[in-house]
Amino acid sequence: MNDVLKSARRIVVKVGSSLVTNEGKGVDADAIGTWCRQMAALAADGREVIMVSSGAIAEGMKRLGWATRPHEIHALQAAAAVGQMGLAQMYETKLREHGMGSAQVLLTHADLADRERYLNARSTLLTLLSHKVVPVINENDTVVTDEIKFGDNDTLGALVANLVEADALVILTDQKGLYSADPRKDPNARFIDVCTAGDPSLEQMAGGAGSRVGTGGMITKVLAAKRAAGSGASTVIAWGREPDVLVRLTQGEAIGSLFVAATAKQTARKQWMADHLQLRGAVIIDDGAVAKLRDEGKSLLPIGMTEVVGEFHRGDVIAVRNQAGQDVARGLANYASSEARLIVRKASSEIEGVLGFTSEPEMIHRDNLVLA
Repeated sequence: MNDVLKSARRIVVKVGSSLVTNEGKGVDADAIGTWCRQMAALAADGREVIMVSSGAIAEGMKRLGWATRPHEIHALQAAAAVGQMGLAQMYETKLREHGMGSAQVLLTHADLADRERYLNARSTLLTLLSHKVVPVINENDTVVTDEIKFGDNDTLGALVANLVEADALVILTDQKGLYSADPRKDPNARFIDVCTAGDPSLEQMAGGAGSRVGTGGMITKVLAAKRAAGSGASTVIAWGREPDVLVRLTQGEAIGSLFVAATAKQTARKQWMADHLQLRGAVIIDDGAVAKLRDEGKSLLPIGMTEVVGEFHRGDVIAVRNQAGQDVARGLANYASSEARLIVRKASSEIEGVLGFTSEPEMIHRDNLVLA
């Protein structure tokens, strides 16, 4: 644990509803203030932090005077809409006290399943981080049509970690971590301090209900750790009210349960692209661009492209080929094939003039490119 969190430069922090709303009583200003103070300390230490925060529905229920959680989807959506105002306001206020900017980002799982929206979300979050702004993310409960579950934000935290290629995911909850059995029922339950994310036995250990406010329980957190490990991010599950938990974790202190990712971050992302068996299209590049990619590790710019083959969308994995038709690399396209054809041989500065907009200056960024 000492090395994993101490060396993490980009961290996603997820806090559960019971912590954010003090067991459903409403947004807990003191608790949020404590986490914001710690996030500011991490930022001062040169780290990038993204917050995934539950609590909108619980806060909305309080503001609307509802004593019990409704079952109707539209009532839940209404509560989320009302509560999100208070949640965002509190994070803005508390982060501002420490000289930090904040941004509200509402996502659904569908946003991250669609490749174009995935890339758009990624670009937005990375831009916010580059401006030293802390994105505060919640599921967009006001528009989702499937059943709303508090546990979903554990999954959302893992998806965000994958989205921004985080080094670590920290899940703050009302439990101190994972036990081999329910410690309330089994006096012989053993605390799991370090384990390998994705180990099947962990899911058996995590069975059982969650708190009365958040119904996800430990199982959703274990599954989130497994998902985050797919992109090389290790996960810590810890008690959210542990004093200075975020600061102490990044100083190397062993707190909570650490789920170590078996695959390195960069290896996992590159492998995901390399494993694509069917590619929707390709771009042909000149010899100069080939040298830039192979010898200098540069991004692929439109000016180095000579031809676009096939039909593909922004976010699709495409092939990069030399003039002889041999695969040089593959990567995520920042532009659809119809747009790419218009910017062939164009300088990046000309993209906006040709297309009327600029998504990215590169056709494929070097972080989204793997050599063949």
